[in-house]
Amino acid sequence: MALALPFPMIDPVAITVGPIAIRWYALAYLAGILIGLVILRRLLLRPGWRMPRESLEDLLFYSVLGVVLGGRLGYVLFYNPGHYLAHPLEALAIWQGGMSFHGGLLGVIGALLLFARKHRLNPLEVGDALAVATPPGLLLGRLANFVNGELWGRPTDLPWGVVFPDPRAGGVPRHPSQLYEAALEGLVLGLVMLWLARRPRRPEGAGRLAGVFLAGYGLARFLVELVREPDAQIGYLLGGLTMGQLLSLPMIAAGLLLVARSRGAPARATP
Repeated sequence: MALALPFPMIDPVAITVGPIAIRWYALAYLAGILIGLVILRRLLLRPGWRMPRESLEDLLFYSVLGVVLGGRLGYVLFYNPGHYLAHPLEALAIWQGGMSFHGGLLGVIGALLLFARKHRLNPLEVGDALAVATPPGLLLGRLANFVNGELWGRPTDLPWGVVFPDPRAGGVPRHPSQLYEAALEGLVLGLVMLWLARRPRRPEGAGRLAGVFLAGYGLARFLVELVREPDAQIGYLLGGLTMGQLLSLPMIAAGLLLVARSRGAPARATP
């Protein structure tokens, strides 16, 4: 081991106002939503987008509701069902932590379907727009996970291993898997989505951006899970895979299907 990096002891609480403590994690959520809203406003100015900018506030409400409800329900069902079955009221205690990205994704899919039906829009177009706007929130959320000293990686002898302060981490250098996820799911995937979104939108390409996002996130998450410590209450599952990897496989498949569908759709003649 050439170097074991000490954990940068950043206070998870960013601001304290009297009895109210505002954590970096909450600010990451808020900043991700605001940045996503800015991206959506600029995106809908580009040729080919039919979603009215006036509907974005409504989309924001539906999306946040889907993230919170789906994320919490997904964590309860996917990651700790036994505990919450014994203590059902704790499932409502969102402030105690415990959110699942895959559950949040399912919640957002349900929310965008309701939103699209209400505004008479193509759900795939709504999904494409959200796919471009989501990565900044993922980047900030994973950085907040690192600040919280949670969701660390497996032990490592690489030079950049970090010793996390939580006693459950064992005091050994570990992969800073939160930073890996921030880089892949947030930065790299975000740049890819912005680059693809620069092209003029065509109706026959509906679902392509959403497909790239689903496949890209699923692949990134699957790879990082190779060095991320599995949840203690679950451990390794089928074939030595983690829960995160098993949940990412359907994402990759759905994303590839959406991309293939968009590439195979016949081009529409311009009137």
